[in-house]
Amino acid sequence: MSENGKFAVVTGASKGIGLAVVRALAEDGYRVAAGARTISAELKDLAALAVEVDLATPDGPGRLVDAALGEFDGIDLLVNNVGGSGPRPGGFLSATDEDWQQTFDLTLWSAVRATRAALPSIVARRGHVVNIGSVNSRLALPFLVDYSAAKAALANLGKALAEEFGSQGVRVNTIAPGPVRTSVWTEPGGTGEALARQAGLPFDGFVADIPAATNLSTGQMTEPDEVAALVLFLVSGKAPNISGSELVIDGGMLKQV
Repeated sequence: MSENGKFAVVTGASKGIGLAVVRALAEDGYRVAAGARTISAELKDLAALAVEVDLATPDGPGRLVDAALGEFDGIDLLVNNVGGSGPRPGGFLSATDEDWQQTFDLTLWSAVRATRAALPSIVARRGHVVNIGSVNSRLALPFLVDYSAAKAALANLGKALAEEFGSQGVRVNTIAPGPVRTSVWTEPGGTGEALARQAGLPFDGFVADIPAATNLSTGQMTEPDEVAALVLFLVSGKAPNISGSELVIDGGMLKQV
């Protein structure tokens, strides 16, 4: 695998979309610094630098970026992937201040802090920031109320950064996936189980019904590798005028934009 002389930082890289992004970037020649609370054997093999870090803490994102800058010549790309929250079956009134704080710390503040730390190097190298958002920034669901709000804020942040730093050669975009075949949807305790409960259906075997339950026009969930491929396209230089955009990859889940 040849190197292309570029360096990337990926947050929330241990599994799912984050791990797929690390793999795609490494195969494309990037040296990747990957941050996660748990470093799997696969992530350790793929990343040039794997940092065990809690990105929801105030100093976590900065520690990851500092480690990358200590290892690499600079940062060409930051992928803000980490995020999430537990489903709120009881809706808005069931979400406590602590729930909101945890969701925003992990989903929004991690991106703010990582971007703040990485931007001087990204500006110097005329690089990229890619945020992994969600269709829930536009499709606000009561049982994901805090998550939806955090992802809407993340998309807005991306637009503001693109406006401020575009003249300095930096491009910032947000990718908004719909249901992606990850543990969030396929394992107990996640969005898939909450959706099954809301529909009054047993979770066992429900994964196969997710495309129909979420009204996907394609009839299939998005795969993590598809999101990773979109990251690669955005930073490839093939469409240099895409900046400040929120690119939806949702199998046709959103019927109105």
